[in-house]
Amino acid sequence: MNNPSNNSQTLSDSVWQHIVQEAEVTAKTEPVLASYLQSTILDHGDMGSALSFHLSTKLASTSTPAKMLRDIMDEVFADPSVIGCAATDIQATVDRDSACDLYSTPFLYFKGFLALQAYRVAHHLWLQNQRSLALLIQYRISIKLAVDIHPAAVIGCGLMIDHATGLVIGETAVVEDCVSIMQSVTLGGTGKVSGDRHPKIRKGVLLGPGAKILGNIEIGEGAMVAASSVVLKAVEPHAIVAGVPAKVVGHMDIDEPSKAMNHYFKCP
Repeated sequence: MNNPSNNSQTLSDSVWQHIVQEAEVTAKTEPVLASYLQSTILDHGDMGSALSFHLSTKLASTSTPAKMLRDIMDEVFADPSVIGCAATDIQATVDRDSACDLYSTPFLYFKGFLALQAYRVAHHLWLQNQRSLALLIQYRISIKLAVDIHPAAVIGCGLMIDHATGLVIGETAVVEDCVSIMQSVTLGGTGKVSGDRHPKIRKGVLLGPGAKILGNIEIGEGAMVAASSVVLKAVEPHAIVAGVPAKVVGHMDIDEPSKAMNHYFKCP
């Protein structure tokens, strides 16, 4: 029987090797980037160290210095399960994003990937009851990357967040593995209702650009929410919903539309 932790470590090592090799090639072909690639990737022995350096530098401010952030992130990214998720997110992006043909591209430049990994740090702190610090990191993510994910939200692995600008994920939201999310998506509540009040996005779902999903409702496994839809009711597995308010307009003929990234559908 395969050991999931061993599989995760194998993927992490493979993804990191790709990133290092690509950085070495780029440093030679585009020497103006050599110093940047050296400090961000090549000076580090593993992906966790490189990621904590990169994110802490990007999210730092006068009141939240890079060293403080890096010390926190080094501890979180030492967890193989966290780095395993990061590697799976990179692999998902390479597999699904037609604009991405290098493993180093999301690591260096895609704010959807970077915001998601920074969220993972904030989520770890939230679970450790370091909630003010978690909220501080959430705030820095929202300021620097235009992505607002509450640290209490529960998010799986193998996500591809494309473009990412304007993404909002609320406190009690759940996003399972292998989901693809486009820009300006909101997983929000409805007014002042307290408690469990945010959407539950199941495995393999594709959320189109500008989709708004509001309330404690479930988007079933393998469903697709079309661009600019407003979803106020639960969506059954493998359904396609569109419109304002969203209605069922069809059903998927594949298990995981998140992987296919095909936003087109025929109206009945």
